Amino acid sequence: MSRGRLAALVGCAVLLTGVLVLAVTRIFGLDDGTFLAVPMALLPYAALLTAGLLVTLLALRGRWLTVAAAALLVLQVAWIVPRFVPDRTPIPANAVHIRVGTVNTHRGQVDPLALVSLAKDEHLDVLAAEELDAPAIKALDADGLNRSMPYRELHPENDTSIFSRLPITHGGPTDLPTTWPQTQVTVTVSGHEIPVVGVHTYYPVGGPGLWAQDMSALRAVAGRDVIVLGDFNATVDHSPLRSLLAAGLVDTHAELGRGWAPTWPAQFPLVQIDHVLHGPGLAAVSASEHLLPGTDHRAVVAELALTG
Repeated sequence: MSRGRLAALVGCAVLLTGVLVLAVTRIFGLDDGTFLAVPMALLPYAALLTAGLLVTLLALRGRWLTVAAAALLVLQVAWIVPRFVPDRTPIPANAVHIRVGTVNTHRGQVDPLALVSLAKDEHLDVLAAEELDAPAIKALDADGLNRSMPYRELHPENDTSIFSRLPITHGGPTDLPTTWPQTQVTVTVSGHEIPVVGVHTYYPVGGPGLWAQDMSALRAVAGRDVIVLGDFNATVDHSPLRSLLAAGLVDTHAELGRGWAPTWPAQFPLVQIDHVLHGPGLAAVSASEHLLPGTDHRAVVAELALTG
């Protein structure tokens, strides 16, 4: 065996070991509360890497490494492909629709006019804004948000505020054991009450234990007609988010078969950590992502319909 071929095989083996660690982490949920959550966010890229390694190993005729790469690729495809297959619930012709949006405002630095324009252009009924401080709220209202979305639950002292075009019947911070209080409201749509929870969890780089605790606490809000949206600092490959979905929530993008919709960082998005989740009493109609000046996250807009 030539030195060049040997070196190439060793390099492939090292890279495959990294992919294997990610696979084992996902299978056993080892990212829950650990720093393994950071590389886990890049699992789809590991699938691309594995495909490239498989082609390389076929050319190198590295038998056992080729078998390992093929097995890992099959496993990753089984995880990823279902996200691109729509799973739509039938929506009655007379169903009540609601349009919601979420954006992490990057400590209130989002361009206020751009956000107000987004709310108007997308005909938002409810907007959850994370990291929104008091000066940013004033700037939004100065640009007209108070006229288009007059109902609101404002909590700049915590993190997240919720604005609504629809009347709010209940609202306030949740009493969940999260790092900071999440914000919740109940809005009325054509006589139907829909709970909405604005989410911003702690981030795993800063404290994976706090992040996992926040995600675990959110399971308590799962309900038939609930909408849970915001910056989860988690992708659908993370164990805590998968547990949240298992508690009875549905990821809007996956439901629509839009399995690749990265939202962070805004200019060159690599991962989707901003989500719109909903209970089984709702069905996804559409979802989109929007680049706004001043923030490092893309805004997410979704339209949902009550199914009965």
